[in-house]
Amino acid sequence: MSNLSKSKTSEIEDKIRQLSKTRFYYTVIAILAIMGTIIIGLDIAEQRNAGSFRTGITKVFDFPTDIIADSIETGWGWYPLLLKYFPVLLSTLNMALFATIVGFAGAVGASLLASRNLISNVFVVQTTRRILDILRSFPEIIIATLLLYLMGKSILPAFFAISIHTIGVLGKLFSEVIENVDTDPLEGLESLGANWFQKVVFAVLPQVLPHFVSYTMLRLEINVRSSTILGFVGAGGIGQALKLGIAWRFGDHVTAIMVLIIFSIIIIDRISSKVRHKVIGIKV
Repeated sequence: MSNLSKSKTSEIEDKIRQLSKTRFYYTVIAILAIMGTIIIGLDIAEQRNAGSFRTGITKVFDFPTDIIADSIETGWGWYPLLLKYFPVLLSTLNMALFATIVGFAGAVGASLLASRNLISNVFVVQTTRRILDILRSFPEIIIATLLLYLMGKSILPAFFAISIHTIGVLGKLFSEVIENVDTDPLEGLESLGANWFQKVVFAVLPQVLPHFVSYTMLRLEINVRSSTILGFVGAGGIGQALKLGIAWRFGDHVTAIMVLIIFSIIIIDRISSKVRHKVIGIKV
């Protein structure tokens, strides 16, 4: 019996080694294929464009070097500019936070209608899912650019763009979480005569709330970055101030804005990470 067990163990070990070798070969082949595709793509791009990637890659650090040089020329006088742009940063953070809250509320409502274990009407479920697909199909910058033509240059297009995209993304994630809940509490409440709203409140939300909070905090980090990028298309906020600083080559202003953006993202990342870990019960 023991010899049989040893033979099976050695056979399993041999298969594991073979699978490891096969995976290694496939990985090498995939890496070579990707590198070859990149090289061929660069050659084709250089043939169809006036510029050269090989020439341009050597200048990738020229702009950061110029910004640092401009900051040094001003005598590192960008420190007072931190206070100047701090209110603009707060405006961007407030917009991202409010857009995330609105997106969260819309996603919760849409996810309930898109969950097959809560809604028996196939038309309602499929229609809601297609709407969520449409909402997340277009990047925030596309939606914001369209809204800029309708609403003018302000922070509102960025708010609506981030809210719309957040509803689409979180609605999809939330519906998948809801469809994977334990059905025993639902069946228990249904046997007691509970209505649909009571089943959602007392059987579904307690199970999915930690996941909802975790996904929402992660989305908040993304929305803060997106709100900065949207400023480059005229949607206001700290991104627009950064665009103007780059356009006018105000190195000290660009340096101050970049410092504010980097530190704000680091702080938000740490806060959201701690909140997510606390909600899902992971000690950090």
